[in-house]
Amino acid sequence: MAWAIYIQQFKDYLKLERNFQANSLDAYWRDVQKLKEFLEIHQINVSPLQIELCHLTDFLKYLADLGLAEMSKARILSGIKAFFKFLLLEDIIKNNPSELLETPKILRKLPDVLNIEEVDLILKSFDLSRQDDARNRVIVEILYSSGLRVSEVVGLTLSRIYADEGFLKVVGKGNKERFVPIGEQALHYLTIYLKEIRPNIPIKPKFQDIVFLNRRGSSLSRISVFTAIQKVTKLAGINKKISPHTFRHTFATHLIEGGADLRAVQDMLGHESITTTELYTHLDRDYLKQTIINFHPRS
Repeated sequence: MAWAIYIQQFKDYLKLERNFQANSLDAYWRDVQKLKEFLEIHQINVSPLQIELCHLTDFLKYLADLGLAEMSKARILSGIKAFFKFLLLEDIIKNNPSELLETPKILRKLPDVLNIEEVDLILKSFDLSRQDDARNRVIVEILYSSGLRVSEVVGLTLSRIYADEGFLKVVGKGNKERFVPIGEQALHYLTIYLKEIRPNIPIKPKFQDIVFLNRRGSSLSRISVFTAIQKVTKLAGINKKISPHTFRHTFATHLIEGGADLRAVQDMLGHESITTTELYTHLDRDYLKQTIINFHPRS
C-alpha cells in the first residue's frame, strides 16, 4: 500500500510542479513500478522508506539478466533516481539510497545523416500531382529547413505561422515554445499547400487550426509521417535507415559544417543542454576527416 501512495504523490509532483506531459509521466511511473515488481518477485518486503543501496544494486543486476540494453537500463535508473530525489525533497526520507548508483556507460552512436544530394533526391521523389505527396513534401521541407521534431510538425498550428517574418512558433518538449526560422523553399511549398490543398479537405471542427491534416480532416500521426518518409526514401533509392528525426540531424549537421554558432543551433533545436548539441560537432569532425581522406593527395 505504501508504494502506491508514494508513487501517486510522485506522479502528482511531476505533473503539477514539473509540468511533465502524459508520455513522460507514464515512463517514470513504469520505471518505479519495475522496481516494485522486482521486490515482489524476490519477496523483499520493504517500503520506499526502507530501500537501501543493496536493493537497488540487485535491481540493476536483475535488469541486466533480463537482457535490457544499456540505454534502457539508464532510462529506468533515471526514473528511479528521480523518485528518490522526490522523496528526499519532500522530507519523506533522510538519505537518498540511489545517490551512489552508477549510471550504465552508454556508447553514443552517431545518427545517420543525409548529404545535400540525398536530400534533393528525396524531395524530387514526391509525386506532387497526389495530394498526400504534396503535403508530405512540405513536411520534409520543414523537417530539413527548420530542424523540427516530428511531434512539433504534426502539432503545428496555423496561428503559429509567421510567414511575413519567416518564422514558425514551435511547441517543443515540456510545452516550451521557441521561434524557428523557416527556409524560403519550405515556406514556398507550405504556402501552396495552405492555399491549394488544405482548403479541399473536409476538416473536423477540433482540427481547424492544425496545419497538416489527413484525408479525413484529422491531424496526422507521427507513424504516418514515418511511413511516408520510408516510402519516399525507398523510391529515391537511398539505402540508409531514414526516419523523420534524420532530417533534424541533417539540419544540425549541415549548419555546423557551414560554420554556424553552436549556441544558435542549440536554440533552434530546442535543446536544454549544449552537451546534446555538441553531438553534431563530432559529426562535423567525421565529415572533415572523410573530406581529407577523399581529396587530400597524400591521404
